[in-house]
Amino acid sequence: MTLRRLVAGLALAVGAATPAAAQPRVHRFVVDSVADSTFVFRVGPQAEWLRAGVTGVAVDPARRDALVARFRVVSVSETRATALVTGQTTFVTRDHVAVVEEPPQRFYRSGGFWGGTVLGAILGAAAALLLAK
Repeated sequence: MTLRRLVAGLALAVGAATPAAAQPRVHRFVVDSVADSTFVFRVGPQAEWLRAGVTGVAVDPARRDALVARFRVVSVSETRATALVTGQTTFVTRDHVAVVEEPPQRFYRSGGFWGGTVLGAILGAAAALLLAK
């Protein structure tokens, strides 16, 4: 009887121990050059997730990150990305910063998902064996 309670308590504790949701990962990029309706910003190797179609905002760091424009990334190379301005409050300049939120990771690419799957299978099998006695 106490072994069953121990297993049930352990299963509940492991199931309830989920990681706390952190703030979204937001990346800031330096605006490199500006054209009429597009601008180019520098990207580094840490931004391999950046793809065409991703949206972001341009902000003015001198004015406490005041919104300057909204944009959509149209192309990405190794070191630069080109963005199309889709709405603006003022003209984008080289003094501004592009801010893009990193998309969330797919659930099946997470180690926590696979660890939980394996642990759930083990606990389920153990509970089935204990209840079968």
